[in-house]
Amino acid sequence: MYEEIFRQIIPGATAGLIVGLIIAAVVVFIIALLFIIAIYIYTSWAMYVIAKKLKYKKAWLAWIPVANLFLLPILAKWKWGYGFLLLIPIANLVFAIIWTWEIYKRRGYSGALSIVKAFYVVPPLIPAVFIADMIILGIVAFEK
Repeated sequence: MYEEIFRQIIPGATAGLIVGLIIAAVVVFIIALLFIIAIYIYTSWAMYVIAKKLKYKKAWLAWIPVANLFLLPILAKWKWGYGFLLLIPIANLVFAIIWTWEIYKRRGYSGALSIVKAFYVVPPLIPAVFIADMIILGIVAFEK
């Protein structure tokens, strides 16, 4: 159907190529969207579990976008307003490391595990750092 419309606009085999590219783009978009949703569910669930284990009464904040940013300073025993620092480039990385250091220590793990976040500034390492960060978050949340 769509190919016929494109053939009227663009003659020849080019129409089939365009339709194929559009379908490929839609498939890639759907896969990326599902990946993002899965990561959001995983990180929210892990932060919820950590908040519960640290006996924070409003652990459900982990599930609310933007509000979950303010959970980091709260669990690190800072005032919630410091969460706005996560909106400032560079400062967000520094404070995320500081707060996760404290959270990991409160959970009985080495705070040095949070240093892995510092390597997000090295572009070739970002995929490996992301995987390591997710694994560490899972260990801190679901172990013990």
